[in-house]
Parts: sequence; structure tokens; C-alpha cells
Amino acid sequence: MNVTLAVKQYISKMIENSGPGMKVLLMDKETTSIVSVVYTQSEILQKEVYLFERIDSQSRDNMKHLKAICFLRPTKVVYLFDIFGKYIFPIYLNILQYIIFPVWSEIKALAEADEQEVVAEVQGRSWEPTLLPRTTQGLTSVLLALKKCPMIRYQLSSDMAKRLGESVKQIITKEYELFDFRKTEVPPLLLIMDRSDDAITPLLNQWTYQAMVHELLGLNNNRIDLSRVPGISKELKEVVLSAENDEFYANNLYLNFGEIGTNIKNLMEDFQKKKPKEQQKLESISDMKAFVDNYPQFKKMSGTVSKHVTVVGELSRLVSERHLMEVSEVEQELACQNDHSSASQNVRRLLQNPRVSELDAVRLVMLYALRYERHSSSILPGLMEELNRKGVSERHRRMVTSMVEYGGKRVRGSDLINPQDAVAITKQFFKGLKGVENVYTQHAPLLQETLDQLIKGRLKDSQFPYLGPSSLRDRPQDIIVFVIGGATYEEALAVYNLNRTMPGVRIVLGGTTIHNTKRSESSTAPRDLL
Repeated sequence: MNVTLAVKQYISKMIENSGPGMKVLLMDKETTSIVSVVYTQSEILQKEVYLFERIDSQSRDNMKHLKAICFLRPTKVVYLFDIFGKYIFPIYLNILQYIIFPVWSEIKALAEADEQEVVAEVQGRSWEPTLLPRTTQGLTSVLLALKKCPMIRYQLSSDMAKRLGESVKQIITKEYELFDFRKTEVPPLLLIMDRSDDAITPLLNQWTYQAMVHELLGLNNNRIDLSRVPGISKELKEVVLSAENDEFYANNLYLNFGEIGTNIKNLMEDFQKKKPKEQQKLESISDMKAFVDNYPQFKKMSGTVSKHVTVVGELSRLVSERHLMEVSEVEQELACQNDHSSASQNVRRLLQNPRVSELDAVRLVMLYALRYERHSSSILPGLMEELNRKGVSERHRRMVTSMVEYGGKRVRGSDLINPQDAVAITKQFFKGLKGVENVYTQHAPLLQETLDQLIKGRLKDSQFPYLGPSSLRDRPQDIIVFVIGGATYEEALAVYNLNRTMPGVRIVLGGTTIHNTKRSESSTAPRDLL
């Protein structure tokens, strides 16, 4: 199951349906992001799409020679009224419109506004969602793109998970013809979880390439803003990291930081070998032809080397500047060990270090508050005072209390901190005996254990009941996981490893956001992230 490929095929079909000829693609803010993630500009140009415009653009030329393909959210359909209303003659040859989750009242209004009858066709997801949240629309779109009609299990401790499951189920029941896909021997499964069941995972620094880039630099629609990097060149102020179009990134996104450094060195050495020598002479037609044939590949490799050397260099600078290795070691101790005395001393020591950033300090105290929420010797008031002395803003200090309210013991439906299940206790015991190979990667997200239990048929109905009377008798094969409150790249790594090591099982992970510290910083309370 590949969501990126499914969306790409949908957009390709959309373009093919318009027939031959030059085209303009009209998009809104959200659909622009969707297209930019799955297509490069050169790829879409090959499909005769020569112009890209935002539907809310204030200036638009009359271009009757172009076919317009509109790919919009239903809330943006209103902008088309202006196109029809302001001009006596159509500004495009014809308009083929695709609406994600069309609202029929808006389509009717659109038809009435189309006095010149320039709309050739309207296609979209043919149901009328009444008061469904945006999350339900997005999740159901993914199910349709993947051609899956799943059974649904939800986290019992979360009312939000149950409501989302019921909304999706309502759409599937109402629009059963849309979901009438070829039956499989084992039905697909949609597993809906709530972030509040594991608030610890988003608070941990990660050390894989993709996760570090998102945490320290910010990854938005595969783009990274490097404009604040000291001495950055103009062409590298914004770079694109896409596993679809960048072979080095695709091969390294799940590797740890140490391995990335070695692979960057190997990439540089390979580049040096392929670099044209300055003294190379083009003495014959064959020499010139070989140079021209090899130059695009060399140019592409040159851009790849420059991009990744810059990104890894900036990651290394930030790790050193913010003492992140020392911070991360204490984070892992808080998440995985049970030594209150040692944890208390280490957290206090780092809070007193002036080079530890405000957000890193708050994150450490959040982890302590979640881990030792009801410990008889808790030093949380003292740590809050340390934050105050460090000059941490009141807004950030309040986030500690908000985090406990969001993901504390009272809210959780799982045994996140102290497992009561005999199997889980045994695993924890043997892990302690064996030790860990890397102190920075001790933690495993709760999602990993949940999926492991699901695949082995051990996930309890009392924790994750089915929505409806039916239940799976066989091991699930296609699993769509959705995390209300957002997923993390650590969880994406866990899903990647399960897909790699579990033959016959295919898992897709989604959520309302992909977490990093800056995203958490934007809200005073974790629940606002929804």
C-alpha cells in the first residue's frame, strides 16, 4: 500500500481525462501541497501541463488556448464563481474540475454561475459529508485512493477515536457503492489511536536522518528552509528532500546519524571520481558526445552532494550547539529506565546548563512529569522553579501541566510506564539484563508494541474494540493506522521495520500531523495540536 503512488495515479488520471493539448492546473493552497509532494515540475510538464495557478490569484490573463484542470477542496469552489462572473467570454478553452469531497449544494451553485457553459465535467468523491470534520474527509480519501473498505478498530479509552471511527463507518455505509472494491480473503483493517495514550514519543529527540531533519530544521511538504544557516548560498536557501526523486535520501532516511556521516563521505568520494578533470580535452566528436551525455548526470550528482553536505553539516552544528547528545541520553533514561534518583540529578544538572535551550529544558521536565507523575519523591515543583530561574517563559512552563493533563495516567488506556501484563514485564526484564547497543535509541514507541500484538492476534478487544458486530479471525494483512493528535518519524521507522520483517503484512501510518518540537511550541496546550 503506497499512498503517494495512489495519489499520483489519481492526478495522472485527472490529467489524462482532459485529453491532448496544453493545460493549466488550477489549485488551492491544500491541493498545491498535495501535487508538489507527489510530482516534480519536470514530470508534470511531460503531461502537457505548462502552467500552474492558485485559484485565489487576484490577476489572471485570458488564455482561451489552454484547458483548465481544477483540483480543489470544496471550500475553494467559490473562487470559480469569479472566473465565470467577471468575464463575458471564458478565459479558458474548457474546464475539467475535480473536487475532493464535493458538496452538492456548492456544485449546484457552481452550475448556476456557469452561464457560458464552460465546465466540461465535474468529477469527485460522490457523497455529501454533513458536518464531518476535515480529518474524516482526509482519512476516507486515503481509503478510496488505496481502494480499501476496512473493518475498524478504535482505542476504547478515546472518545475522539470512537467518533472518528463512527464518522468513517457512516461514510462507508452511506456510499457503499464507492467502497465496493474487490473482496480480499482477509479484509483490510483501520486502526484508530489517540496520541494521548503515548505522549512520551513526540518528546524524544530522534537520530535517524529524516527524523533529525524534521526536528531540527523542519520538513514541510518535502521542503527545508535553510535560509538561517550561517553562510548559506542563494541556491541552497530552500532544498527539497524527497525519497521519490533523491536516491541518496531514499537509501538513508531511516539510518542513524553516525551512518549518515559515513555515507556522506562515500558520496563525496564517488563524486570526486566522476568529476570531470580540468585538463580533460575534447579532441573529437566522440569526446564531446560523451561529455554532453554525462553532464546532466554529473550536474544532478553535484546538486545532491551540495544539498546533503549542507543539511548534514547544519544538523551536526545544531547537535553540538544545543548539547543534544547529552540531552537525548537523559531523555532516553527518563523514557526507558526506572531510576528516579539518577533521573532527578541528571535533569536538574541539564536545567542548570546555560547551553541547553529553553525548549529542550521544558521537554525534559515534561518527560519527568509524565514518567514520575505519582512518585512519592517527585521533585517536579523544584524543577519548575529551575525553569523559572532559567528564564523560561510562563507559557512554556504551563505546557508541563498541560502535557500531564493531556497524556497522564488518568487519561491513558495503556500501561505506558509500568506494564502490568506478564509478557510485557518479562520483555522489560530481559531488555534490562541484555542492555542496549545504543543509549540514544533505547526507546520503542507504544505503537510498535500495539501493532505487534495486532499482527499476532493478541490485541485485546477490551482495549481496541471493533466498530460493529464483525471481527477478524485471521491475521490482518493490510493495516491503515491513524493517530489522532499526530504521528512521529520514530513511529514511521517502526512501521517501516514491521513492513520489512513481517512477510504478507502491509502497514500505512497516518495522523493529523507529523510532530516536532516547533510544531508543539505553536500551541499552549497539546490538545490544540488537533
